[in-house]
Amino acid sequence: MTTDRRIVLFDLFGVIARHQHPGALDKMAARCHVSVEAFTTAYWTYRPPYDAGQQSASAYWTDVLRGLSRPVDADTIEELRLTDIDSWFRVDALMVTYVQSLRHRAEVALLSNIPADHADAFLAAQPWLRHLDHIAFSGKIKAAKPDPAAFQHCVVALRAAPADFLFVDDREENVRAAQAIGMNGHIFTGQDGLETVVDTWLPTR
Repeated sequence: MTTDRRIVLFDLFGVIARHQHPGALDKMAARCHVSVEAFTTAYWTYRPPYDAGQQSASAYWTDVLRGLSRPVDADTIEELRLTDIDSWFRVDALMVTYVQSLRHRAEVALLSNIPADHADAFLAAQPWLRHLDHIAFSGKIKAAKPDPAAFQHCVVALRAAPADFLFVDDREENVRAAQAIGMNGHIFTGQDGLETVVDTWLPTR
């Protein structure tokens, strides 16, 4: 079923924004006096509930530090939290321009796995996001990709049908999850390929 709308639903990191800044995990590992390998394992192992809004930043970093057998104190947690947020702040300026340019041709929305405190900071730094038709941050909607609930949130919020969406993400598992609920999907590998897919999918102007 479709309502004949066209909604391009973008992932954030790896599509519009850059992946985590190189060296960020090294910096945080050094702050904890552990190896980068050990820190990276703990960082990602405890991440899912934090991304999905089921855990506070303090609780997440407490789990990471305890998992590394390191002392837990408020100053360390806050330093790690701010370093972590800063490491995800880079955007692809060309993609930002492209996303904004699509708004005269289609509805444009965002679905990103990002903790709530990161989302607040990112939105403050990138106010253009507020002009999109909808923004869904996992830490705010309490569901993270590839959970079908994350995609269903966008369908309900925009009062659309799944077939109205073209979901763009750099992770295949997320695109497959979107397609499983009836959305169209594109695995992002670069702007040129994306533009070709979007131009084909959107009605002729």
